[in-house]
Amino acid sequence: MASPLPAISEKKAFIIDMDGVIYHGNKLLPHVPAFVDWLVDNNKQFLFLTNSSERAPRELCHKLSRMGLSISEEHFYTSALATASFLSNQCPGGSVYVIGEPGLVNALYDAGLSMNDYNPDYVVFGETRSLSYEKIERAVKLVQRGAKLIGTNTDLTAPSENGIIPACRALISPIEMTTGKSAYYIGKPNPLIMRHAIKKLGCHHAEVAIIGDRMDTDIVAGIESELDTILVLSGVTTLDTINLFPYRPTYIYPHVGAIIGEE
Repeated sequence: MASPLPAISEKKAFIIDMDGVIYHGNKLLPHVPAFVDWLVDNNKQFLFLTNSSERAPRELCHKLSRMGLSISEEHFYTSALATASFLSNQCPGGSVYVIGEPGLVNALYDAGLSMNDYNPDYVVFGETRSLSYEKIERAVKLVQRGAKLIGTNTDLTAPSENGIIPACRALISPIEMTTGKSAYYIGKPNPLIMRHAIKKLGCHHAEVAIIGDRMDTDIVAGIESELDTILVLSGVTTLDTINLFPYRPTYIYPHVGAIIGEE
């Protein structure tokens, strides 16, 4: 096996996206175990940072365990946790109306926020497979009454075992369009979640690289946080679509295994 580039080997820590980098849905991508072994064997600090708000770190830990990867819970951070942290600082003890999965709901509860479908301070929207017209209608009315609209991330699409599927920003758009209110998005590329991630790693930004499959979230988040950026083509981005953006990643690889010389 070839060695990674010296500039990559010298990095102390890595922020790593999950969907499209580590797995598609419930399918582990090739070469991922070898890459994780390289991280551990070389004493690299690493944090899996996902824009998905569906699952808590413990659930993500168990998901990877079912795929054959043993990674402890402290190596995960999600947009749900960043959203809960942001709202608890902005409005301690505030209330929320949530459209999302348990990972988001529980993070908000743990941060001291209460559920409220009548006059909440915020409407919080994350990925969900149980979206209904009734929930959209309720959210629209609450925003029209003055609730502030929060989205966990700006992803329009997400990779799955069966191809590309709609994600948070696509699903929240009926609420934005009906109310005329733009959501404030917490996940990548918001510098807020990046600062949380770098702080958790305990490293200077010059010592960290970010690995992701999306130009519009992972790569621009890394650029704006002054990190080296590694784009992998195992998710939503192709060599053709890279040229649609006015910025470029530091490195481009077909998959995470190629970073360490796997073919």
